[in-house]
Amino acid sequence: MPEHGIHTIDTGYVRPRFDAAYLVVEQGRAAFIDCGTNHTIPVLLDALAQAGLAAADVDWLILTHAHLDHAGGAGTLMRHLPHARLVAHPRAAPHMVDPARLVAGATAVYGEAEFARHYGELVPVPAERVVVAADGHVVELAGRPLRCIDTPGHARHHLCVWDARSRSWFTGDTFGLSYRELDSARGPFILPTSSPVQFEPEAMQGSIARMLAESPRAMYLTHFGRVEEVERLAAELHEQIDAMVSLAQACDGRPERHRALVAALAGYYLERAQAHGCTLDDASVLGLLGMDIELNAQGLEVWLERARLS
Repeated sequence: MPEHGIHTIDTGYVRPRFDAAYLVVEQGRAAFIDCGTNHTIPVLLDALAQAGLAAADVDWLILTHAHLDHAGGAGTLMRHLPHARLVAHPRAAPHMVDPARLVAGATAVYGEAEFARHYGELVPVPAERVVVAADGHVVELAGRPLRCIDTPGHARHHLCVWDARSRSWFTGDTFGLSYRELDSARGPFILPTSSPVQFEPEAMQGSIARMLAESPRAMYLTHFGRVEEVERLAAELHEQIDAMVSLAQACDGRPERHRALVAALAGYYLERAQAHGCTLDDASVLGLLGMDIELNAQGLEVWLERARLS
């Protein structure tokens, strides 16, 4: 049995060790935290079986936020879980009941064919099975409290889940991403992750500080897995968020701002990876981080435009 009954599940989205969901088991009852896409459902059900549980033993599906790599399979998964209820942030819950806006937004980005290939059909969750988790909401799993708190920064509809039993947070995307390929003798490498439409640096700083106040032993990231050394990683996230803001401001006003910002971020992350002792060559590091650099650039540009209008 994994420590504290927490199973890390590789959803298989994009590449191995990129996107995780979690299964928390307590006294024969279970909760999933995030679920990946529709293509992940067989993997989740297999993880249940390997833990000696059936679909009827799952009481909860808790979503950190509504982005499709975390929540795209929620409706389909709920059809397999006869007794479970879905828990979501107040801003995310309506999209689980009616995913039309999620479909429209993702289709506009990917196109219909690519959307179908990555995510399949988004299935609505019946409203009576959805629990809205305001800040501080506690989910009881067989007497094990899982506390949900509002953690904006990556997205305004984001929550993180505190598990006092393991003294750990399930962080979604608020505590950054940490790919195992970039680990070194110094431990995990970490960087902040922006959404392309709602990045808010100050809010992210506050959310990280709020999580750190619980003196956690570990963080369970969606991208990817369990990390310790929490205080060091938090300090590095704070430093990088400030640096990202400075780079965005320095690139603002340039004729090709986006290209300049992507290049600046790439150079910055490469420098940090080298200082961290990552063993991959520069091309491999950029290959792993390319999509994240693009998303961070987009998020910073949206933040710049919002700041200009405020």
